[in-house]
Amino acid sequence: MRPVIALVGRPNVGKSTLFNRLTRRRDALVANEPGLTRDRQYGHADINERECILIDTGGISGDEEGIDTLMAGQSLLAMEEADVILFLVDGREGIHPSDELIVKHLRTLAKPCFLVVNKIDGLDAQSIITEFYELGFGEPIGIAASHGRGVQVLMQKVVEEFPTEEIIEEDDLDDDTPRPIKLAIVGRPNVGKSTLVNRMLGEERVIVYDMPGTTRDSIYIEMERRGTQYTLIDTAGVRRRGKVTETVEKFSVIKTLQAIDDANVVIMLLDAHDGLVDQDMSLLGYILDSGRSLVLAVNKWDGMEAAVRLKVKDELKRRLMFVDFAEWFYISALHGTGVGDLFAAVDSAYRSSRVKMNTTKLTEWLKEAQVKHPPPLVKGRRIKMRMAHTGGHNPPRIVIHGNQLKRLADSYIRYLHGFFRKKLHLVGTPIKFEWKEGVNPFKGKRINQTPLQQHKDKKERIARRKKGDSE
Repeated sequence: MRPVIALVGRPNVGKSTLFNRLTRRRDALVANEPGLTRDRQYGHADINERECILIDTGGISGDEEGIDTLMAGQSLLAMEEADVILFLVDGREGIHPSDELIVKHLRTLAKPCFLVVNKIDGLDAQSIITEFYELGFGEPIGIAASHGRGVQVLMQKVVEEFPTEEIIEEDDLDDDTPRPIKLAIVGRPNVGKSTLVNRMLGEERVIVYDMPGTTRDSIYIEMERRGTQYTLIDTAGVRRRGKVTETVEKFSVIKTLQAIDDANVVIMLLDAHDGLVDQDMSLLGYILDSGRSLVLAVNKWDGMEAAVRLKVKDELKRRLMFVDFAEWFYISALHGTGVGDLFAAVDSAYRSSRVKMNTTKLTEWLKEAQVKHPPPLVKGRRIKMRMAHTGGHNPPRIVIHGNQLKRLADSYIRYLHGFFRKKLHLVGTPIKFEWKEGVNPFKGKRINQTPLQQHKDKKERIARRKKGDSE
């Protein structure tokens, strides 16, 4: 599983700034469901070639009553879920009483914690950092999150504290080695995830037994259906009735993200009565980023009037055009309507994610795609794609070689997605393209140029050097 890093501290100490710098994007998953603070954000980060999940918690304010009343429940939960905690303080304001209370709570956690002194830019960094030794919380690390100063040094120390585990890539296994299809069922609270899991486990000719969960509050359920092995990853937390607690029943974003990362196929469950909400779109975006195969299921379809059903279908079709590769199903998890069809879609999506690709065929199809729909001109020059070969599976990765590939329009990339998906007969899985540009052997050389052309080139080189963009 990907390690989890939680950013905690008082308001306005720079947690979100550091979060955005590490994730390198500003549209991270926001969990604004009941029981979760609106300031709690989740995102992916690649730290020194180690992928991890970041949690940006809401600010913690303080009073004389102590840590139990100072922290929002979700900040506490974030600390419990994290493998490493970054405790940020404001170097410009110095030590605050709330900082001391937070330190008192962090000392009770048996996990790596780092004291990060932010906003040291433009100041005497050493004297500022020295002040925070008074907290008695280890060696303070100074950074300027807004400018990136010290962030790389900090994250190098953080990576050293990541839990280690042996990772076996599926592609490294023998193709003849049987392996179950890992199937994660995700969605918002109360969309029927637990009902769907129980319904899927109740199908005929199903053999079920429980395995210890490899992530907190998750259960991996091994099952067999009609000769196919599956591992259901239940993000709702299936437990015996006596072991169900309020915390387990609540929506756990971390649990969901880890289930998506670990799955081969994801069933995204939507509520027909609620329609699409922001959290649905955020989860779908995360699934697409992960590259996992996808099956969409609209639950609670029973009992709806025909006019309402038509309206729901039109809205979903309009707003979810970007997942046109996924199969759709309208089901009732409670009554079992349409649930059996999900397994066939999962099987197809899994096979598509591991489709075998041939370099010769890929290159032929690439040339065919350009003949049918040539790439647009860029400054009078045609973008050329010369060769394609496989780059991996789950999802299928196609590496394309050529020139000016970074200038391909999004519309043309969407065209290539559809073209190769049709050629490869893919269902339920996205395609990831990797672009490899060749080096122009004549770049910077003057061949058969007139004196006027040489003069223009010289002026351009001088202008570029003045702008700091030397050749």
